Amino acid sequence: MSEDVMHGMNAVIRIQRFTPSPEREHHRRHSSSPFGGKARGGSPFGSSLSRRRIRGKHFTQDYTIEILPGQTVLDCLLSIKRNIDPTLAFRYSCGHGICGSDAVSINGTPTLLCTAKIEDYAKPKSNQNGNGDAIDDKGFRTTKSAENAANNSASSTDSGDSNSSDNADESNESPINQPSPSDLGIIEIAPLPGFPVLRDLIVDIDQMMNQIKKLEPYLKADDKLATTKDGKIDMFEYLQNPEELKRYELLSNCISCGVCEGSCPVYAGGEAFIGPAALIAQSRFINDSRDNATNERLDAIATADGITACQSVRACSRECPRGIDVGEEMWKLTERVKNR
Repeated sequence: MSEDVMHGMNAVIRIQRFTPSPEREHHRRHSSSPFGGKARGGSPFGSSLSRRRIRGKHFTQDYTIEILPGQTVLDCLLSIKRNIDPTLAFRYSCGHGICGSDAVSINGTPTLLCTAKIEDYAKPKSNQNGNGDAIDDKGFRTTKSAENAANNSASSTDSGDSNSSDNADESNESPINQPSPSDLGIIEIAPLPGFPVLRDLIVDIDQMMNQIKKLEPYLKADDKLATTKDGKIDMFEYLQNPEELKRYELLSNCISCGVCEGSCPVYAGGEAFIGPAALIAQSRFINDSRDNATNERLDAIATADGITACQSVRACSRECPRGIDVGEEMWKLTERVKNR
């Protein structure tokens, strides 16, 4: 969409909001079960503390704002928070797709607020099916012949005498909802799927970060410093050729935004599947020629809720902001665990 078309247009930002209820203290004199304080489940990647669902009020709120050329969805939310509703809660930091803290779901697609352009996500207000045919208020698709008949009827009415101008204006009204020329459309924003919602668009990513941490995402060498013939430290011990660097270089660009986990139909907070974010972090060191703990890393993910739980749907590859083919990496890890 050109900048001239976007200039001066309005858009409706539809946000799924959540306000948590005040926490209440629960006092129990006697425990009903000796196992009541223990966390359930045998997942090694699950939380050591039982997570309870946060209660609160869910509601949807629309904001109509003026859109400027080249704006991102993050720009719109900042405008809403500064000028319309200061209670709106969302998370962001760098604003340039580097930190990964502003991951949400836009029109059902997990992505980053700061990289999502308005013109790419705005949906026309008029209902349309996949073929671009209009759908009326009752849910029926308007056929081409019906549209042509309506247009011919409107044209014949316009060609009548001037005394029937009022009737002509009424006959031009179509039962199909058409957007205003100055209306860009609707953008629907929701919290990132698969994570507990804390408030509005802010989700709890602690579980994901703990899973990554449990897989020890750091280089493991043999703790032996190589020395030269004269007893000095060999600074060139860990040199790599371009082929070795290429194996993990793109994987090291992962920003742990959670977009791949929000896209994964299997991941649900890590209770049944550790998730692609932690596996990408593990794959980064498995493919590093300087790391000496490959077998240990493969053993760590070869569990029922590890790489074995991956169903190879490859939905995790669709919207990675760093260009990582996450689904392909999951497949490579699966094959490597099987063939080790």
